[in-house]
Amino acid sequence: MHAALPFFSSGTRLWRGSGRAALLWTVAAIYLGISFLTRVALIAKAGAADQVLASDVPRVLLVGFAYDAITSLYLVAPLALYLAAVPLKLLASRVHRVTLHAGLAVVLSALAYLGIVEYFFFDEFNARFNFVAVEYLIYPHEVFVNLWDSYPVARALIAAGLFGMAVSRLLRRAVERLRFEREQPQAFRWHFAAVAVLLGTVHLGVDLDTWRSHGNRVADEIAANGVYSFVSAATNSRLDYDAFYLTLPHGEAMERVRRMVAQDNARFLPGAANPLVRKVTYAGPAKPLHVVVLIQESLGAEFVGAYGDTRGLTPNVDRLAKESIVFANTYATGTRTVRGLEAVTASFPPVPAESIVKRARNEHMFNWSTIMQEAGYAPTFIYGGYGTFDNMNYFFRNNGYRVIDRTDIPNARFSNIWGVSDEDLFEHSMKVFDEQHARGERIFSVIMSTSNHRPFTFRPGVPGVPESGGGREAGVRYADHAIGRFMEMLQSRPYVNDTVVVIVADHGARVYGREDFPLPSYRIPFIVHAPGQFAPRVVDAVASQLDVAPTVLGLLNLSHESGFFGRDVLAPAAAPRSVPLNHNRDVALMIGEHLHELGFRGTSSTIAFDGVSYGQLPAARDENGISDAAAVFQLAYRLYASGRYAAR
Repeated sequence: MHAALPFFSSGTRLWRGSGRAALLWTVAAIYLGISFLTRVALIAKAGAADQVLASDVPRVLLVGFAYDAITSLYLVAPLALYLAAVPLKLLASRVHRVTLHAGLAVVLSALAYLGIVEYFFFDEFNARFNFVAVEYLIYPHEVFVNLWDSYPVARALIAAGLFGMAVSRLLRRAVERLRFEREQPQAFRWHFAAVAVLLGTVHLGVDLDTWRSHGNRVADEIAANGVYSFVSAATNSRLDYDAFYLTLPHGEAMERVRRMVAQDNARFLPGAANPLVRKVTYAGPAKPLHVVVLIQESLGAEFVGAYGDTRGLTPNVDRLAKESIVFANTYATGTRTVRGLEAVTASFPPVPAESIVKRARNEHMFNWSTIMQEAGYAPTFIYGGYGTFDNMNYFFRNNGYRVIDRTDIPNARFSNIWGVSDEDLFEHSMKVFDEQHARGERIFSVIMSTSNHRPFTFRPGVPGVPESGGGREAGVRYADHAIGRFMEMLQSRPYVNDTVVVIVADHGARVYGREDFPLPSYRIPFIVHAPGQFAPRVVDAVASQLDVAPTVLGLLNLSHESGFFGRDVLAPAAAPRSVPLNHNRDVALMIGEHLHELGFRGTSSTIAFDGVSYGQLPAARDENGISDAAAVFQLAYRLYASGRYAAR
């Protein structure tokens, strides 16, 4: 026990004889081993899906080791400080050694468990821990139950515990050496000083973009470290756009965005606090139709037959599409529900890093309900889950909607941790509409579904949908079944011929691909169904979720004042269509077949893609397109931050 551990036997004079040094660096080495094994597992998984090539692996391992080493310094820094400060007598006591050994074993077991969790997080989001992980931890009950129902959590905990027991033997040898410690704490402080100096250096000079290749997003994600990525996301969740991203002179940004949102039937109003405010005029009388917007959880276009899928997962939506206006090239702005909600209801771009739905000072913002209330509608937001999740109730309640959530839906036939079944949600929504119609109110409702979400559990008896274990395809089949039931119920209502049903997804099922912005993951359905009012047709023009509200207002022939960042897809306009996108900390503007990407720390680039295969290649830098992208996100952030994106 007096001898140094074999692993450390060739150390310097400062090293030899120091039980504290042996313990400190043993813990760091064990963490490096955990991180290495996690990375190897992720490489194997991504390699099996052809997302990482053999040529990527050396760089992934080298960069990964650098991030792991940096993260290990952060993790052992508190231990180094403690060991440098603890008195020699206490350090060598039996009670202290037992307590320290047990604590370290628990911490390392927890880190092993995190490695397992990272594997499943990567399986779902094709990324290391990011803003999604940070946001989910705000709601631990919902997230833990979802994880328990969706993944083998118990087995993961057991495996991590067994790992902790195995490494505890190595830890025990290192901890037991402390009772032979003879040197004073001052000698160990050289080790603490080394940790502090190294940490200070890397803290100032390294971040998640330092060794990013921008050539393969998945390889870059695997090369990163999950703990490091999580902390980075947590500390940058409310970014000041101007401080971290490319900016332009304010006047130039304003003029660029005005050009992008202009359309032939719109006139900008001078002197408005929001420079985008314009009077949009439609000839002839407005159509005072009821409007119901079904925002469908995770319903990517890849699952919908009307958008090219051949698996037959959505027979009801496909049937409706034949009687509807189908916008064939519509894209979500992000990968989270709150991104879809801010885009569809407020026509607001996905400013990094957090949605306005969750930000402070998001009351009384200009949104779809602002216009509908002025036109005599009674807006409602109906959600199948608890609306405290992601701050949804607060946002909608303070932006003109009457809020109805799970607490208002009694006697649901089926529910899971995310909410009542879509069938229960739609049945209750129909009761709300019946009551509104009886009172003579004009219906405008945004309904957010929940069923097409892990753990993918459903009531028994739905044709083609297992109660559990069916995965994403079962979720899509059930969502389609519920939409079919909703339309059947609507057919029996006296207001059916006066109702427009809008079907749009909040986002795609997942972000899956090597690119920073894998575009197929962002393509979603946008369908407007009112066969007695609008002739069925397919619209091939590129559209964004930001364009949903302006386009539906145009179909209603409803003249209005707009401050939206989106525009009516069907109205003539000179500027080419543009689509803002968000992924983690990065944003982009799609114009034509180019993506103009803006990264953290002011980076920017232009990427070309094929409009059919969506394959992406680096392109010559397009300064004009990059400036347009910066203008959109910069102006959106400043209007929000100054309170000028406001309802009148």
